Amino acid sequence: MEIQATKLNSANAVVTAKILANYLVEKAEKIARDITKDIKIDGFRKGKVPVMVVKQRFKDKINQDSESEALKEAYEKGLKDLSINEDSIIGEPRVTKFEKDEDGSLNIEVKIGLRPEITLENYDELVPNFAEASVSDEEVDTRLNELAIAKAPFKTLEEARGLTEGDYAVIDFEGFVNGVAFAGGKADNYNLKIGSKQFIEGFEEQLIGQKAGETREISVKFPENYGNKDLAGQDATFKVTLKEIQVKDIQSIDDQFAKTLMNDENATVETLKNEIKEQIKSEKMTSLYNEELKPQIIENFVSKVTVDLPEFVVEQEIDLALRGKINAMSEEEIKEIQENQDKLKDIRESLREDAEKSVKVTFIVDSLAKKEAIDVSEREIMTQIYYEALNMGQEPQKVAEYYQKQGLLPAIKMAMVEDKLLSYLLDRKLKG
Repeated sequence: MEIQATKLNSANAVVTAKILANYLVEKAEKIARDITKDIKIDGFRKGKVPVMVVKQRFKDKINQDSESEALKEAYEKGLKDLSINEDSIIGEPRVTKFEKDEDGSLNIEVKIGLRPEITLENYDELVPNFAEASVSDEEVDTRLNELAIAKAPFKTLEEARGLTEGDYAVIDFEGFVNGVAFAGGKADNYNLKIGSKQFIEGFEEQLIGQKAGETREISVKFPENYGNKDLAGQDATFKVTLKEIQVKDIQSIDDQFAKTLMNDENATVETLKNEIKEQIKSEKMTSLYNEELKPQIIENFVSKVTVDLPEFVVEQEIDLALRGKINAMSEEEIKEIQENQDKLKDIRESLREDAEKSVKVTFIVDSLAKKEAIDVSEREIMTQIYYEALNMGQEPQKVAEYYQKQGLLPAIKMAMVEDKLLSYLLDRKLKG
């Protein structure tokens, strides 16, 4: 057996071998002899089946096993020659060549992906300099007034005027399509803020000017993409009775307001302002981190850190991006690339640069996270999924099960580790 093992770089190795025909014959002979020890065939006692009979009956299986064993031996010998530990191997080795010569000899090539060696020195220099966000008194006062308006109680408008935008209308309404009331189209004492766009287009606008006690009949059209297919695209009329107009009362900004808002008997307007100031500062810093600084760190990782990338990992990332791109295509576009494989290859190749960046960042983040002892627990992952599900109006348990079945949990964890690591680096930079 002729074996040549080459380490192309810190992330890729290749083992090539020529397995001579006589070696495969010897291995097949041994496999056949081993089979005779345990196999039972009618007409022969156990352990007494002639080797020739076994070879004739199980020829294909014996040849396959001999080739598989020889391939495994060549692969393991290549790893040993290169001093590669199994722990450093990523994914499964890929047999990229498996060809037979006329004399029965076998030519093989096995490509191996390795966890790349990453040198990360002075990586804090890759974190941009920045200053802590400042908050003005004007910003605090604006937020405080917004809170006062939001928390102000409603009062019935005594003035005899019609509805205007920003008013809260207490209404009874019932909807009809082709003169027939439809399910879910009726409500009493419904509180609707005019201008909120809470109802379908045209509904709120036609209530402008309506006075308390007045009943109006308005005409609207349900959008084509409306959730209820029976109503989508249908013309409808609504009978709307305005029972009263409500407006926000004036909320005094005093210590009592602060106590109520902060649920603290010792709170004052001053402590409330300090709390608001910290909240605004936190919002600004979160925005600065997520929209400017974290992307800059990632860009610095990509441009200033050299990393050898496992070839097959990059190819997998390209395939993933390609599937996403194809899923977003129209039927005509899909048909076009089916008929033109060169175009498909061009599209695939256009995704390579972004795929390489993504893989590179993943390895750098993984290496740095280990160095800084940053990890994400299963509980943190489940909590993240729980809140995402609630925000989407879905059942958390079902969302978690879906992610698990689709094998998405590792990707979610990696994204959370990345975010946690970048926040940690930025916090450390801020503290100096």
